[in-house]
Parts: sequence; C-alpha cells; structure tokens
Amino acid sequence: MRLNRTLRHWRIWAFITAIVLWPHAASAEDIAPDRMAAALSKLEALAEGVVADGGVPGLAIGVVHDDKVVFLKGFGRRQAGKPEAVDADTVFQIASLSKPVSATIVAALVGEKIVSWDSRIADLDPAFRLADPYPTSELTVRDLFSHRSGLPGTAGDDLESIGYDRAEILHRLRFVPPLSSFRAGYSYSNFGLTEGATAAAKPTGKPWEEVAEEKLYRPLGMTSTSSRYADFLKHANRAELHVKADGVWAARIKRDPDAQAPAGGVSSTARDLSQWVRLVLGNGVYDGKPLIAADALAETHVPLMTRGRNPVSGSESFYGLGWNVEFGRHGLSWGHAGAFSVGARTLVTLFPEQKLGIVVVANAFSTGVPEGLSESFADMAFDGTVEKDWVKAWDDAYASLFGPAVAAAKATYAAPSSPASPAGPASTYTGRYFNDFIGDAVVSGEGDALVLKLGPGGARSYSLEHFDRDMFLTYPDAETPDAPSGVSFVLGPDGKASAMTVEFLDANHLGTLARVGD
Repeated sequence: MRLNRTLRHWRIWAFITAIVLWPHAASAEDIAPDRMAAALSKLEALAEGVVADGGVPGLAIGVVHDDKVVFLKGFGRRQAGKPEAVDADTVFQIASLSKPVSATIVAALVGEKIVSWDSRIADLDPAFRLADPYPTSELTVRDLFSHRSGLPGTAGDDLESIGYDRAEILHRLRFVPPLSSFRAGYSYSNFGLTEGATAAAKPTGKPWEEVAEEKLYRPLGMTSTSSRYADFLKHANRAELHVKADGVWAARIKRDPDAQAPAGGVSSTARDLSQWVRLVLGNGVYDGKPLIAADALAETHVPLMTRGRNPVSGSESFYGLGWNVEFGRHGLSWGHAGAFSVGARTLVTLFPEQKLGIVVVANAFSTGVPEGLSESFADMAFDGTVEKDWVKAWDDAYASLFGPAVAAAKATYAAPSSPASPAGPASTYTGRYFNDFIGDAVVSGEGDALVLKLGPGGARSYSLEHFDRDMFLTYPDAETPDAPSGVSFVLGPDGKASAMTVEFLDANHLGTLARVGD
C-alpha cells in the first residue's frame, strides 16, 4: 500500500514539475473572441486549400472552445472521383485516435469502481500471459495503456495482417520476447492496449464494444460512433480509405480493424468526436452533469513515459494513458494521432488550460494534413499568425518516414550481387511449416509458381517469385504493391527445405518456421 501511494505521489509530482518548469508554457488566459474568429476563418481557408490542392480527398474538422462546438465542417469528397461530399456527419475510421477514446471509456469504469488503473491483468484476465512470469503476474491496466509492458510495438499487428482474430492474437503474445525490461521502456503496442481495455471490461460481463456504447457513445449522443467494423459499413455517409496510386488518390483497400478495436477500431464523425472533446475538456462533466469521475479521467493525462521530442514542432512529448502529453510552443497539450497505412489519418489536440480542442479526420495516407491544420490553427489562436507552412512540414516528415523504407526494400532486392543461382525443384520447398507464434504455413506449387499460405485455414495467399538460389520474393503490402519482401529457405541434409523465414513476419525474430511435413 505504501509503495502504491509513493508511486502515485511521484506521478503527480512529475506532472506538476513538468508544467511549472516548462519555460514556454502559455498562460491560462482565455483567447479573445476576435482572435478565435480569425483563427477559425484561417482554419477554414487552409482546409479548403489543402483539399483543392489534392492534399487529401476529404476531411472533417470540429473545434471546441469553452464547452461549445465553435466550428464543425466537412471538406472534399468521401471518395476520390465521386461527387458525394464530406460533411460533419460523414463517418471516418479514426485508427489510433481510438486509443484516447478507449482511455476515456476505461476511466468511466475506474470512476465507477468497477476496475482500477492499477488492477492486475492476472486478476482480470487470468488466461493472459507475457513471455516472462514476473511481468505476467504484475502487469496492470495502467502498464498496457502507457505502453510500458515490454511488448514490442508490432507484436500482434503481424498476426492481424494474416487474418487472426483478437482472441488468438492476444493468446499468442506469450510467445513474443520482450523488447525492454518491464516498465523500463516505451513501446507503442496496439494489442497491448487492446488487452488492457478488454481486460478492464471483463468485470462487467459484457464485450468491450458494448461497454464502449454504454459508458461513452450513448451518454454523449454519439449515434454514429461504434467500435464494430460492421456498424461502419452500415453508414451510407462514410469515407473510403485512400492511398496514392501513380500520384493520384485511389480508394482501393478496405480495413477491418475489429481485432484491435480498442486501439484502432473506432469509427466516428467530426460531430460525435466534438462531443467527446467537450467531455474531456470538461474534466468528465458533460452538459453540466458529471458523467465520468474527474480523478479517474485526470490520470489519463499524467505523463508516465517519455517519447522524446515531437519530430516537427520540437515539443517535449510524453505518454500518459492513451494520450500524448506535450509541453510545447503553446503550453500544455493533450493529443493523439491515428493512421492506417491503407488510407486514414486522424488527430486530436487539446489545450486544457484554454478549454480549447480540435479534431481532424481525413481519408488518406500518408499525409501530414491533420497535424498541419492543427498546428496552424493553434498558432492563429494563440499568436494571431502562423509560424510556418505546417502542412508542408508534416507532409515532409511523413515522406521521410515511409518513402525511404520502400526505397530500401526495392534496393535490397533490385538484383542479386552476381548472376542469380537457380532454385531447386518445387518439391524442395513445398510442404507444411510451423511455429507457435505464426502457426501453420503451407508452401504449395501452383502451376509454375510457388504460393505461401498463412493464417487460419490458409486465409492469406502470397505468390513467391524466385530471386536467387533459395530466396524468393513476395509483395505483402497492398498499399505498396511494388515493395518486395524476402522469403528464404534453409535446406536440410535430404536436399529439402528444413526451415523458412518470412521477412515481413520477422520484426520480432519470430518469422522462422520449421518444416513439419510435405
């Protein structure tokens, strides 16, 4: 008990110290009405401009100030090349913006004493395991929502990509070696947070999706918001996902994120999300009535793990519980971004001292438009002028993150260093392979080609193109269809493959499978 109290005091002290010592913190003075009006006018013009310039096919924005929605508008098209316009009620998949939404839902459970942020997962969900016994026994909801469990960030994302459902993915996290010591490192984990949320919901006896509706969506009148992909598909007024194809936005990929619903599976509108922003800025009070206990909600904004500096603005950045906490050019802010590499970009930024918040949802990847609009709006609201072209700065940042990775993959497999050696006959490689994490994989000969089947019941198929000797290439990413990834085989004494390494599943060194039969 004394240790828990000491840790709690340390967290509060860290939070207060960061605010007091931050040298550029803005005052809590309200923003003058004429300044706000000018900022909103500039925001609207910028949004119209980025859509007209092809920055994104469509987007929607909500701005809240002093518990009022002061701006709410859609721009552009739900789908490139089609006439249907985005409006404030267009439903977007919000990707990782789901995380602070889910943190708010868990805060509601905490406020009702159904669960605690420090409840142990071993008590809530005894079947869940990490690789090591001590973290398994001590792991809490707080650990998973602050990404300090030791799980590598991509753990589980790889299994989702080949068709496994939530229950199977969470079960298989026990096979993933830790990236860092327990509570010693920050590693952003979709399925870690998903376990934290679903475990927190277990005392209710209801699934997470139903708890989300009960505790947040219905009380706030968020009638177009859901944590189920099927509900998203029911909306005629929904935004399609877009990626660049030959320099043009194209809606060609669907994304069902149900497996990681608490971390990335919420769909919503600018109108609905603005009501959630009102609740958070109101410290749990909505329309004058307490909805979530203020102390339970406040814990989500305590900085627990350092994230370094914001790569564009330079702000000091930390992670709380499902929220980024930054101390930057305009003082304290809470925020979170979301992205699907198959075509979504979202952002929320709140300035709690000024009771000001902005949410931007867009239907394209990769783009820095949400951050660019948010930064520009904040500059206008606080300073009356925009410091620089933030949209370009953030676009450049995203390009520097993702462009080189694709280029490196192409360069790696551009051509063998010497004339390619021939592959063995198909029977050298065909057969069944297995490891505990990935499960079964089958390599079969289909015509003159080899095909790799992965996932439950061979749910995903990947054509294998010979590269050199016992190395083959496949193209697993639908959004970057020209980016190759290697599949290599090791031959045994009998001249047949004894093992296979699938590069796109090997981020955590779990991509090697042993041959178990023909």
